[in-house]
Amino acid sequence: MARWIAEWHPDDPAFWESSGRRVARRNLIFSIAAEHLGFTVWTLWSIVATRMGSYEFTTDQLFWLVALPNLIGSVLRVPYTFGPARFGGRNFTVVSALLLLIPAVALGVAVNNPATPYWLFLVIAALAGLGGGNFASSMANITYFYPRDKQGVALGLNAAGGNIGVSSVQLVMPLVIGSLGLAAAGWFWIPFIVVAGICAFLFMDNLTSAKADPREQLAVAGRAQTWIMSFLYIGTFGSFIGYSTAFPLLSQSLFPDAPYAAVAFAGPLVGSLIRPVGGWLADRLGGAPVTLWNFAAMGGGVLLVWLAGEGGGFWAFFLAFQLLFLTAGIGNGSTYRMIPAIFQAKAVAERGEGEDALLYGKRQAAAAIGIISAVGALGGFLINRAFGMSFAAAGTPAPAFLAFGLFYLSCFALTWWCYTRKVGVRVVASLAHARV
Repeated sequence: MARWIAEWHPDDPAFWESSGRRVARRNLIFSIAAEHLGFTVWTLWSIVATRMGSYEFTTDQLFWLVALPNLIGSVLRVPYTFGPARFGGRNFTVVSALLLLIPAVALGVAVNNPATPYWLFLVIAALAGLGGGNFASSMANITYFYPRDKQGVALGLNAAGGNIGVSSVQLVMPLVIGSLGLAAAGWFWIPFIVVAGICAFLFMDNLTSAKADPREQLAVAGRAQTWIMSFLYIGTFGSFIGYSTAFPLLSQSLFPDAPYAAVAFAGPLVGSLIRPVGGWLADRLGGAPVTLWNFAAMGGGVLLVWLAGEGGGFWAFFLAFQLLFLTAGIGNGSTYRMIPAIFQAKAVAERGEGEDALLYGKRQAAAAIGIISAVGALGGFLINRAFGMSFAAAGTPAPAFLAFGLFYLSCFALTWWCYTRKVGVRVVASLAHARV
């Protein structure tokens, strides 16, 4: 596994047109394929939990099974971020893809035994978190392949291709489980995982320029922008993955006779497909203004979902939820566009316009992406636990929706304070780079 490219200059227009574009596109395609399967394994339990009625688990226990992969996946995103820089993007994609076989096989075996204890299901759900780590390594790797002015769309496509894995699970799994049984939820994905690993081995590349000292990359943890963007990413990606995984079980709890299983895939699909549009809007209008007003829309969306859940019927609830998925997707794209803009522009400001400065900025951005994506993914855990605790304490998700609305208000205020108000930009000049 030693296929390395020593010369890589994507910001050189001649190099990009002659060979760079073709190589970058090939790596993007197979990166998306592997990341897509990572998301499918990561979110399998969002459907499996709704089919475990024979185990007599409480609603709170079922939400734990849905929440735990989000927690483990978010933690794994930190070490996964440094995988491509340490071992090579191609090499790490092969290994991380094949690791998905572990939770898939474990699930297939466990549900065949009606005596499987709850604690073992928790362990297997935690192993599904391996799929959550793939996102960070994939995004960090693709950052190096594209020039600055094309990263918004490239990262958006890479992320969207992975995010669609959630809708794949929620579209395909009810049909597979209904035809072949619950164990098929694990076995079904095994051949696809094997093919993804082989394709990554045959068609992806390692970049010598992407190699970096992890200690140098970890320096971004000391930058204020890293933690500000982490907080905002909880509001965008955390919302997307949290609502995606919670929707089936939440709908089952509120509207047990509704056809939620047939339409659960729609929201994650909408949020995934619209994500590149968020990156495109940020490329043209600026990441900060798009993110700011998107949080306002998310606040309105959670209010509509709350009202619909209290008495509007399933279809009103479903349609209101689509607004949350739409805005979460747009916010995913716009916030992710802000990250390389901030760190690359800051590198240029500190080191000048040379190629070394651009490469340093990409390394900083790649490391920041890992930390930010890890913290953001915690939103998936927090949303599912909020619903579980709300049902346990009040028998309704209303307290959780109230908390979500207040959180979006805080995200709106933070974005305005740090990235859009003129006085703040003058005082903290480095934060102005989020505008681009």
